[in-house]
Amino acid sequence: MKVLLAGATGAIGKPLLTALADAGHEVTAIIRNPANRGVVRQRGAVPVVADVMDREGLLRAVEGMRLDVVMHQATAMRNAGLRIREDDPTKALRGPGTEHLLAAARVVGARRFVTQSLITGYGYHDFSDRVLTEADEFGRMFGNAGDPVVETSVATEQQTFNAEGIEGIALRYGLFYGPEAFSDMFADLLRKRVPLLPRGKTGGTCLIHVQDAAEAAVAAMEHGEPGNAYNIVDDAPIGWRDFIGTVAEAHGTPRPISLPAWAFRRMVPYLGCQMIDTTLRVSHEKATRELGWKPRFPDLRSGLGLA
Repeated sequence: MKVLLAGATGAIGKPLLTALADAGHEVTAIIRNPANRGVVRQRGAVPVVADVMDREGLLRAVEGMRLDVVMHQATAMRNAGLRIREDDPTKALRGPGTEHLLAAARVVGARRFVTQSLITGYGYHDFSDRVLTEADEFGRMFGNAGDPVVETSVATEQQTFNAEGIEGIALRYGLFYGPEAFSDMFADLLRKRVPLLPRGKTGGTCLIHVQDAAEAAVAAMEHGEPGNAYNIVDDAPIGWRDFIGTVAEAHGTPRPISLPAWAFRRMVPYLGCQMIDTTLRVSHEKATRELGWKPRFPDLRSGLGLA
């Protein structure tokens, strides 16, 4: 297939370029910074300089191309902070950014569109031991600091599924870890002695290594059913205390500093909501059954080279 990829130089984008090339696909990669042309070419893709948030500029950049698939993996997570701002750039990329890329899909004649979503779109809530599947309600708001993140996943999914003439597929990823992903970000904060743990009870989440995330995206592009979402997670839900402890061990950082839960919530409301109030267990059974995909790294320790 001929693929237009947005987000080609991010944590998932780089392994995804390699995975697409290895599978025999031809990739045109959207890059905002011309200095990244070499990174893209080294991985077998053709760079095109454009900004996803500049609709007219994007459409001019792809005019005349004939492609089969548009894949939306663009985020601003590299510059993510510990607080969610109203002008968060990832929020814009999943709202207007999705709209612009769908317009680009029509310009290049692509009928298939694959977008990045998140398992946190199920809502920031203590689901306890319940294992969620794609049949569960998605986009539920609980009136807490996580609601803006839920909104971003709903925004990109609804646009993707409702686009006329487009075969839309959404990938609901777990928390990314691996090179340049959230595990590296947490390791950097641990080195700086930033308090990263609330004292007392903490919740948990599901993870996915960026290499597994990339391979799932290729499988979904090739085999996914239009109008469907797929949970892309590893085999082992993990508590936040274990996550941070394992990251510290793998990266050789100082042990994490903890704060009383009330102080942690006040300092970082979003992380407080996620790490204290939310327990999220999600199944990838549908992706395994329908896409023929399963994670090569079943858990965090194996993905960080500790097992």
